[in-house]
Amino acid sequence: MATMVRSAGFLLVTGLVAALSSAPLLADGRVSKDTGPASASCDAHAKGTAAWTACVGAASAKMADQELFYAGYWLAKNGQYERALGYLTLAHKKDERVLTYIGYATRKLGHVDEALPIYKQALEVNPDYVVARAYMGEAFLTKGEPQKAREELAEIARRCGVSCPAYVDLKGHIADYDAAKG
Repeated sequence: MATMVRSAGFLLVTGLVAALSSAPLLADGRVSKDTGPASASCDAHAKGTAAWTACVGAASAKMADQELFYAGYWLAKNGQYERALGYLTLAHKKDERVLTYIGYATRKLGHVDEALPIYKQALEVNPDYVVARAYMGEAFLTKGEPQKAREELAEIARRCGVSCPAYVDLKGHIADYDAAKG
């Protein structure tokens, strides 16, 4: 019996390590909840540099949604939230990814109450898009509503397990929140 428990524990740890090792890490060592879109031509330049911006081009409704999301995602991830919204809001089809990053940039600009319904829209498009759930959980923490963040964490666990990057990331934010509150 003890051997079976040790074997099960080993398999669980091995599985968790494998899941997390395939997820990208952030600068602070956390697991990134998603991977950014790629551009064969523009990824040769560092995101946000003049060369990258020239490659991406100015935001235009004539751009394909894929290009608008690429530029908006990376601008948002690099702290250029207003510029990110300039691209993301031009997308013709607001899929769950576009809506999530509109919510993300809106929240990062300090408009948490406006971001929450945008995350909810993303989840109406795709209830299984756990990245939106993780960002919504972060928004709840910003508002001082940790129980709602924990509800999103439980929903993420139900949809993708406790080793998926969105779960690990939100769990870390909740732990940080709890530690800061003492």
